[in-house]
Amino acid sequence: MRDLDAFFRPKSVAVVGATPTAGKIGNILIENLFSDGYKGKIFFVNPNYQEILGMPCYRSILDCPGTVDMAVIVVPAKFVPEVLEQVGQKGTKAVTIISAGFSEGDAEGKERERLVLEIAHKHELRIVGPNSLGVISPHARLNASFARASPLKGSIAFFSQSGAFCTAAIEYSLGETLGFSAFVSSGNKADIDDADLVRYFAHDERTSCIAAYMESTRKGPELFQALERASRKKPVVILKAGRSVKGAKAASSHTGALAGSDSAYDAVFRQTGVYRAKTMFELFDAAQALANQPPLTGDGVAIVTNAGGMGVIATDAAEDVGLVLSELSDETLEQIGKAVPPTWSRGNPVDIIGDADTTRYADVLKVVGQAPEVKGIMVIAARQAATNLYEIAKWISITAKLSGKPTVACFAGIDDPESEQFLDSRGIPVMSVPERAITSLQALSLRGKYLKKKGLVD
Repeated sequence: MRDLDAFFRPKSVAVVGATPTAGKIGNILIENLFSDGYKGKIFFVNPNYQEILGMPCYRSILDCPGTVDMAVIVVPAKFVPEVLEQVGQKGTKAVTIISAGFSEGDAEGKERERLVLEIAHKHELRIVGPNSLGVISPHARLNASFARASPLKGSIAFFSQSGAFCTAAIEYSLGETLGFSAFVSSGNKADIDDADLVRYFAHDERTSCIAAYMESTRKGPELFQALERASRKKPVVILKAGRSVKGAKAASSHTGALAGSDSAYDAVFRQTGVYRAKTMFELFDAAQALANQPPLTGDGVAIVTNAGGMGVIATDAAEDVGLVLSELSDETLEQIGKAVPPTWSRGNPVDIIGDADTTRYADVLKVVGQAPEVKGIMVIAARQAATNLYEIAKWISITAKLSGKPTVACFAGIDDPESEQFLDSRGIPVMSVPERAITSLQALSLRGKYLKKKGLVD
């Protein structure tokens, strides 16, 4: 799998089809390479220009001095086979084909993609695409894509069959302060498929969770094997589209490949411990939790809240997904009772009453964090007169660190960037509604059950 290193750690990149014309994809690629601060060598290739941005522009990749680790091709589809032949002659092994007009189109496009694959095999090339948005490697400060923004650096490796889903995911992730180790638009997957990417990221030390948007796969048995091996090392979250009959038909039309039986995907995901998300929220909520929190390895979640109604909603959501709330021991109830008013709930959810200040949250979280019957913690804070979200966030972080228990937060309906970023920076998922926080805990619970089943945790 070291073949794929050149996509994520290249020392040199050539943009074949580079242009000085603003708004063109070949120009956006250049802007992204420079704006993210990529430190490797950058080569421009276009026979129509002698220089771009004051740098030499070569007629062919064969004219670029030295080695080229990765070529990014953005020329009209009909020229791609000729360019790819030159790439092979150059000795470049990693190729990202941005150009569209292949198997997602007509019969001519399908034949063109077959020819591209033939050339790739001849020269032992590895190809992302065609019809790809590109590749982004935040740790290498590399944005070899035509996305309008770059994701933050983190530990989630994400790949998507849809380029538009990639751009939407980047915008969403910036608002949620999600960080990525890699971001790949796999496009038509003529060569590099989901199975290849899963295998690679399973061994990537910068990746702690693998997440994907998938419509179809060309390598079903290989994907099954890759997921089975990867899940033993790292959690995997997949949003598999095309669950309905009409959705599957739309997916086949979009990607140029059959979507396959949804029940077969369901079975594979269950068997290999993959968390199957149904929405973009679920995909990234689960990925954020799995990337940063320990698995929930036993039944027993405690919900601490200053809003009774939110606690009820969280309890219903937990039951819907099979999460079991902790039966708090008499000792735990007694200790909590010393820190709260007499009108508290005396149970789980632990309703510490609407006037709860930072001290009350801190005292109750200390008790819950130490309670042996509590295996996971959810903290809800609704804004009241006494609520200091930033200080509460600090105690949530302290509790998570000292207890070692999976912990998530819900700042109910609140937009408080400072407090949210504080928790995000410490790997604690914080959501605006209880249901999403429960989704995070469910993902951690399913991960724990899978690891126990495989004998990988006690």
